[in-house]
Amino acid sequence: MTDAASPSTGVSPRTQRLKSRLRARYARETRFRWYGRAAIGVALAFLVILLGSIVTQGYTAFYAHTVTLPVYMDPARIDRSYPQGANFEQIVAEQQIRRLGIQDDAQGTKASTMKALLSSELKFQAAKMIARQPSLLGQTVPVAAPLSDDAEMYLKGKITRDQPEDQRRVTNEQMDWLDRMKASGAVRAHFNSALFTKGDSTQPELAGLLGAVVGSALMLMVTALIAIPVGVGAAVWLEEYSPRNRITAIIEVNINNLAAVPSIVYGLLGLALFINFMHLPRASPLVGGLVLALMALPTIIIATRSSLKAVPPSIREAALAMGASRTQTVFGHVLPLAMPGVMTGAIISMAHALGETAPLLLIGMISFVPGVPHAIDEPVGALPSLIYIWENASERAFHERTAAAILVLLAFMIVMNAAAVLLRRRFERRW
Repeated sequence: MTDAASPSTGVSPRTQRLKSRLRARYARETRFRWYGRAAIGVALAFLVILLGSIVTQGYTAFYAHTVTLPVYMDPARIDRSYPQGANFEQIVAEQQIRRLGIQDDAQGTKASTMKALLSSELKFQAAKMIARQPSLLGQTVPVAAPLSDDAEMYLKGKITRDQPEDQRRVTNEQMDWLDRMKASGAVRAHFNSALFTKGDSTQPELAGLLGAVVGSALMLMVTALIAIPVGVGAAVWLEEYSPRNRITAIIEVNINNLAAVPSIVYGLLGLALFINFMHLPRASPLVGGLVLALMALPTIIIATRSSLKAVPPSIREAALAMGASRTQTVFGHVLPLAMPGVMTGAIISMAHALGETAPLLLIGMISFVPGVPHAIDEPVGALPSLIYIWENASERAFHERTAAAILVLLAFMIVMNAAAVLLRRRFERRW
């Protein structure tokens, strides 16, 4: 028995109900699609805001200003046998004050004010020139050196005249001097190559990333040499050789749980085991690499096991049917086919380890380490810990370098993740 059609529409009530439910279902699907698009839009907006704030704060660190001034190498004030002992900053400041036509007082107040605009690197540059060529004494030669961090902040627009003079570290008089030197061509902007060629420094205008980059590279080398072979070996044994019993089930559960353990716990383990018990060098790439290897192991094991599971059983059966042993089957057929997933998991785990900060702070990588390390047992810094140190520094010029270091770290991580994607697409096989 069917429902009678409605006199007004000619459609039965049952059909109307079906159409109404169908319209409601289509409406829900449409709303769900818009919810998904809105969620993606919000995520992208936050990402743009985050990257925009970092780039806005840090792009100025990629260029710097150098002042080039003619300096009279006064033999009366510079010892030929020990030029490093001369106060070149004071000499240059006094000569520049006179060159600008400014009369100084007996206490040298104007010269001291001018000296505050010059980096201490100037005295090292001038001393090197005299050490290489003692004949320069008594001559006027051009000397190029960075400006101080406060002068840099003014020239980069981070300090302006709109701010009250008592609330900034550059006076109106110093701003006038900088403007005059810039107009005369003595001050020039250039790419800040020192950011990538020098180690850390207590002076922002001289601080660079090279020491931290080398330290991170040494740590990742130790991490890769330990975590990848051990992780892949453990995954192969668990997936291909281990018996299915309660012990292996407990091991698998604990591996999955270790992947979710906060990284600071690994830092505490490294502090207690490697430093306090084994007495390994504190804040060294060796200890940092061991800690990061412990943290990367669960990720590598899980990724490798997933790749091994993805290889069809027919591959194993065919190899065994042709007379291959269990080991020949695993290492000659199964593991090579699973290698794209294994490499992807290893690279992603290394990228994760590169960005970790908490474990490094607990093993001592929070102290000031100048220079560039040359061995895995020397105290070093790392990019994440350097970012933490610079952000907590009192000098404002360090903050722009913090953002620049974050951009460099993000670039390394993007390259590593892109390499993982490319390797997977290049070598993976679809079954």
